[in-house]
Order: sequence, then C-alpha cells, then structure tokens
Amino acid sequence: MATSKPTWLSGRLVLVIWLLALIAGFIGLGGYIQERVEGIDPAQIPMIPTLIFVFLLLDAVVLTIWWAATLTRSAVTATEQAQIEPASGRRKFLTGSAAITGGVIGVAGATAARVSGWGTVTGAAIGGQTEQTSPVAKQAWRGAQIQAYRPLGNTGLMVSDISAGSTRLHQNPDPVGFLNAMLDRGVNYIDASPDYAPESEDIIKQAITGRDRSKLVLATKFCTSSGHLRQGSSVETYMKTMESALQRMGTDYVDVAHIHSCDSIDRLLDENVHEAVDRLREQGKVRFMGVSTHTPNLEAVANAAIDSGRFQVMMLAYHHGAWPTQQQIIQRAAQQGIGIVAMKTLKGAKHNGLADFAVEKDSYTQAAFKWVLSNPDVSNLVISFHNNQHLDEYLYASGQKLQSNDIAVLEKYDQLIAGTHCFQHCGACLDTCPANVPIHDVLRHRMYFEDYGDQKQAMGLYAQLEQNASACLSCDAPCAGGCPADIPIRERMLGAHQMLT
Repeated sequence: MATSKPTWLSGRLVLVIWLLALIAGFIGLGGYIQERVEGIDPAQIPMIPTLIFVFLLLDAVVLTIWWAATLTRSAVTATEQAQIEPASGRRKFLTGSAAITGGVIGVAGATAARVSGWGTVTGAAIGGQTEQTSPVAKQAWRGAQIQAYRPLGNTGLMVSDISAGSTRLHQNPDPVGFLNAMLDRGVNYIDASPDYAPESEDIIKQAITGRDRSKLVLATKFCTSSGHLRQGSSVETYMKTMESALQRMGTDYVDVAHIHSCDSIDRLLDENVHEAVDRLREQGKVRFMGVSTHTPNLEAVANAAIDSGRFQVMMLAYHHGAWPTQQQIIQRAAQQGIGIVAMKTLKGAKHNGLADFAVEKDSYTQAAFKWVLSNPDVSNLVISFHNNQHLDEYLYASGQKLQSNDIAVLEKYDQLIAGTHCFQHCGACLDTCPANVPIHDVLRHRMYFEDYGDQKQAMGLYAQLEQNASACLSCDAPCAGGCPADIPIRERMLGAHQMLT
C-alpha cells in the first residue's frame, strides 16, 4: 500500500526548499565561514542566518525522504489513486538518495563559493613558503642598522624603511631583549595586533618602557585576542577595544589604528568605527587611521579607502610580481598623501622546487626588500623578525638601492616560476575554455603538489573539481596564448591531470 501523500507535497516543492537551502548556505553558513576566515571575532557574528540555513537543510532532507517515500510508478488522477501501484522500495531509496546527494553537493558548493577567494586568490598569492632566513650569515652583515627613514605619507611621521612586525616575536628565546636590540639599531616602527599573538603586546610594553615614546611609531588594530571587530560594533566597543590595547602595551596613544585584514567595504566604512576614531583622536589616544588588507577583495577595499578620504595609512600585501594593479593602487594612494606600509614582502610561490636557486639564497630576502623599497611611494615594509640573524640580515638591506645583482636574483626566482606560476587574481584565460575548466584552480592544485610538497591535499582538492583537466585531452586549446604570464596552459594542464590522478 502506498504511503499517504499530502496534496501539498511535490517534487517542485522539494526543489524550491533545496534552492532556499542553497541560498541560505551561501548567505548563512558561507557568510559565517567567510567572516571567520577574515578573522572576525566569532562572538560578534550573528548566528541567525546560519540557524536558518540549518533549519532549511533539515527541512529539505526530511521533505525529500517523505516525497521519495510517496513515489508511484506513474502520474495518475485523483480518481485513480486507489488503483495505483507504489514504486518499488529500491526506486524510492535511489531517487531519494540521489536527490539528497545532489542537494547537499549544491549547498556545499554554494557555501564554499562564499570563501573560495581566500584559497584561490589570497592563499595562492601569499601563502607559499620561500626563503626567510639565509642559510649563510655573511660577515658583512654584522651589526647592520637602519640607514634610511621615510615619510609616512602626509602624517608628518618619519619611519624606518624596514620595520618590525610582532607576529613571531615570542618565538625568540629572549623576545624583549630581541625587540630592544631592534630599536637600538634604529627600527622605530612597530606593528602590533591583539590577535597575532597575545604575548606580543606585553613584549612591546616591556621593550618601550623607559624609551622616548615620541621617537617611536606604534601601530595596532581594532581587534581582540579572539579576532577583529565586526562592522556594526558600537562606538563604545571600538573605543574600549583600542583603550584596552593601549593599556596592555603601556602607552597613552598609538600612532596608527588599523581596520585589520579588511575584505569588506561595509566594515571599512562602518560609521561607528570612524566616529570612534574621531573621539579617540580628540582624546589624544589615536593619531591616524589606517586599513590593512591582503584579502581577495583587496583592490575594491583599497580603492574605497582612497576614495573615502578618511585614511592616512594603508598596509598592503606587496612584493615583486604581486597583483598587476598593485602599482596603480599604491601610486594613487600616495598621490592622496596616504602612507603605504608594505607587508607579505617575501613572495611565496615556490619552496621545494628551488634547488637551482641555492647559490643566491643568501641574498633573496635583501633583494626582495630592496625591490619593495625601490618604489618611492612605499613608506616602509613590515617584516616579522624572530631569529637573531634577522637583525643583521634584514637590516642590512636598509637604505640600499636596488642593484643589478638584486634584480638578477629576483629575475632568476621569477624564471623558476615563469610558465608555471598562475597569478590567481588574473583569470584572463577562463573565458577561453569551452569546457569551463577552472584553469586557475587546476594549476593551483598542481602547485600544492609540485612545489609545496602537499601531494595528498593537492590530489584531494583536484578530485573535488566538477570539471578537471581531462577535458584538455581532446581539446584544440583555444586557451593557447591567452595567458599574460605566458604559461603554456594545455601542456601544464595535461601534466597536472597526470600528476593529480
């Protein structure tokens, strides 16, 4: 006997509920994950959209099972209802399972799409490993000190061209002594953040105690130890967060207060944070407002910050060969008197594949720093010192001009990645593929396998692609010549397919 079927239950209704769950997955769970990846304090992220998603997902599964259980062999009229023959149990199970599987895959895809840029754009562009400490400490570097100070935009502040990040200070055996040694050698700009490492603020406090505060430039972020403040936080919350950071660092004011790791124009232009900064300025607790971004939405955020006229400092991911429009953004910001602090200056693209680079490895960091500082629109760069050797190695690049041998080092590095490194912000080739293969994702997964040595992850990610490079086997390659970086796309794609399957 067929299971009783309500008149309102239909396959169309089930489809609509799954579509609603898909939308809720993108907005609700995807939005939550996106904000967590951005670094927002989880206690501040509303859970209602995620709960709505969970409710719709459960509804979709239950209704799918119910609908499948009431399937019949064919469509009939109401008068024939008593004579219909129910579908077999196997058919019901297979139909219901297929519907649920398809729905779950769709919902998972929508959720992942919300945060895909962090993996395909930001992670691929700055997440690689490269040389950070030379295997050879040269005698010539011994005792290196800051040789140049630059204006921080129109702030009136002069900052050391190479400056201290605080992310890894606590990894040094004597972090306070280590930071003091940096300051003694002329570093005067310290970049802090409560969410980097809780230990860093106390290290800074101990190191700057007794020093002339007016000779130091201290930057921090609107963050707690749990993450960044979310847009819509109250003016009082913004102010209290900054005041707490001042207390922990033992200072009456910070020179720069950043909206940190900003991927959202809404968060960038939140009226409450701007009002909070205005009040903090009036009280002498904050001097200038900044924004830091190395996110998928970097270009939009940076341009919005410039257009707003509200920011005096921008901290941007910037390294040799970085995003194609990066130069224009930096130039435009500098024309508005905005100080540019460069971060992520050691280009991450290759690691395990750099055997041929070993001869010049001792000079890579210095060449990379000099390249960044060769741009007169850059005020300084921030790098995370943590190894005692960094005092000599990193500071040796201060005040030095980019020389032909430095360019040779960077060119050799780029030659090693030429035709292999896909700049994920580009996307110029994607519209040329008739099979809609995500070329940038395939090449990124190959990079994970070939250069980062993470074969398992690479193969797993490749297996998840809806369309992989197998389509290239019988394709006449309209993508050929479509890469601004001259990557031989078909050749690399076929190699990736062989490597990852």
